[in-house]
Amino acid sequence: MYAIHMLIGALAIHAIGAATSLMFRRDDGAAIAAAGFGGAIAGLLGLLAGVSALGAAPQVVDWGGPYPFAHFVLRLDGLSGLMVAVISGLTVVASIYSLAYVREYAGRGVGAMGFFTNLFVASMLLVVTADDAFWFLVFFEMMSLASYFLVIFDQNEESVSAGFLYFLVAHAGSVAIMAAFFLMANAAGSFSFEAFRTHRPSEAVASIAFVLALIGFGAKAGMIPLHIWLPRAHPAAPSHASALMSGVMIKIGVFGIVKVGIDLLGGGVAWWGLLVLALGAISSVMGVIYALAEHDIKKLLAYHSVENIGIILLGVGTGMIGLSTGHPVVAALGLTAGLYHLVNHAVFKGLLFLGAGSVIFRMHTKDMEKMGGLGRAMPWTSLSFLIGALAISAIPPLNGFVSEWLTYQGLFTAALDGGFATRLATPIAATLLALTGALAVMCFVKAYGVIFSGAPRSRHAAEATEAPTAMVIGMVALALACVGLGLAAPLVVPVLTGVAAQLLHQPAASFADGALLTVGETTLSTPLVALLLIGLATLPVLLGSLFAISRRAPRAGEAPWACGYLPDGHMTVSAHSFAQPIRMFFRPLYAIRKTVAAVEAWGDRRFDGFVAAARRSESAFDDTLVAPVIRGVGGVGRRAQIIQGGDFRIYCLYIVAALIALLLVTLR
Repeated sequence: MYAIHMLIGALAIHAIGAATSLMFRRDDGAAIAAAGFGGAIAGLLGLLAGVSALGAAPQVVDWGGPYPFAHFVLRLDGLSGLMVAVISGLTVVASIYSLAYVREYAGRGVGAMGFFTNLFVASMLLVVTADDAFWFLVFFEMMSLASYFLVIFDQNEESVSAGFLYFLVAHAGSVAIMAAFFLMANAAGSFSFEAFRTHRPSEAVASIAFVLALIGFGAKAGMIPLHIWLPRAHPAAPSHASALMSGVMIKIGVFGIVKVGIDLLGGGVAWWGLLVLALGAISSVMGVIYALAEHDIKKLLAYHSVENIGIILLGVGTGMIGLSTGHPVVAALGLTAGLYHLVNHAVFKGLLFLGAGSVIFRMHTKDMEKMGGLGRAMPWTSLSFLIGALAISAIPPLNGFVSEWLTYQGLFTAALDGGFATRLATPIAATLLALTGALAVMCFVKAYGVIFSGAPRSRHAAEATEAPTAMVIGMVALALACVGLGLAAPLVVPVLTGVAAQLLHQPAASFADGALLTVGETTLSTPLVALLLIGLATLPVLLGSLFAISRRAPRAGEAPWACGYLPDGHMTVSAHSFAQPIRMFFRPLYAIRKTVAAVEAWGDRRFDGFVAAARRSESAFDDTLVAPVIRGVGGVGRRAQIIQGGDFRIYCLYIVAALIALLLVTLR
């Protein structure tokens, strides 16, 4: 069976799962089972299809269409196969997780949730395999609408507001993508991607098309300054949907940038890559700075998605610079790093969102300040979240370390081989990447420490128990994948280099005997990796032995003195105080919100009734970018109401006038 036939089978199962879930909407148990098991089975088949496509020749299925501009063509090549594998792999885990998690929504339309989840995944698979601009836009819109309904599923003020902002940004991005495709179609004489590849526009038109595509796909990816929807929409969605949105949906934006910039337009000129590199560097640093100030666990993870999209774009930008300047090794190394981090981020961010969902499932709050001490009550969740935190912080030997190491190597290699602009930009980007890594470690020390260590800060935290088995299975599977993708780097890198080579129409990067990847003077030796891993394996044993010995020392059994009061969880270091130095240092980048509320202490009731002033740090983009745009759009809308007189005859006149204008443009 060909890989593309397995993909079609996966799409069919997703369709059956969606329809069955909706059909059993009055039976919550049946709807949950239909959506969960259907998604898991379809995901397994899609994963097999995607993996089978890696390293194989492109496979195409053309079902034709009623119009010449709308041929329904699916193409499964190395890049789309990688995306299919990533989407389907995370879908398997999220579907298993949902079998227990979605029961929290019983009686609130779980059948509709299952329908939109399966539709969401199927539309993502179709987006990455569509080989025609018309159908690409159709499936892209379908993906946006399905995810919109998942964002607003709770139907509260927060989710509806987040959904509206997401809807607005998504469709603004779609307009930019549509404009880019129209420019390319005008040069190619067709909406077929194959025609785009063979009949490319002039450099000036191609540059305009690329910038439009970068805006449209950058908005979907959450690239700064187009990230404004992401910290609101992802936390509002159910946690398994948040994992899919942050783990794979925003990667569709990266896929689109690579698809248009490299596959369809051939890499263009060097400033394209420098622009992507600059936006990636800014996104990575700004994302982690805003994450540090967050107390909402899902918003914190959403801002880290902005950060990691930036890291992926650093690799993609490096690859585009290498391609446009005639350095295929730099291009292959940069793209390999970007694709590796794309895969890794899907795994560890999916794990972290599922871990956060398990905590929220027991705590019924997203506020980290009300958690604490959950490590003892939820050991599997705690361990899985810790592995995800170490992976996203690029701690060896986990997967995040390998892809960030390759990103550094790509930047350094480009600095050695590039022109003046490249030699200037890449060291700055590498420095900002190092700053990003340091701040990411600090952020996850805060997150893990406040949530899982210390004393409980609320009654829910004190009474919490481990998440249900299906949820634990999903988290543990992704935790093992984080370890596996790190340890199996010598096997993964050649596969991803092959995908990059297919995109670049170049031979794969050179491989030396006994080395994982050799580019110029850059070598990662597999024997050295083995020795390091042996050392890292013995280190926990040594530390554990020292800790066990220290526990044998006599200890005082009395509670610590707290100025005459009983100890309370609120007396410990909070997420707010932990991040205060960073927040003060980067103060110009934050918009400070002040609120005054009564302190509700759990423990010693004498703290009840105390009044405290709280400061909340938010992205300054909300005030400097979002608010003016919203006011401007609102003003234009109010002025446009003049033409809405309510007279049906006037509306018909508008339609006729628009039709005449279109005919004149066509016949010109």
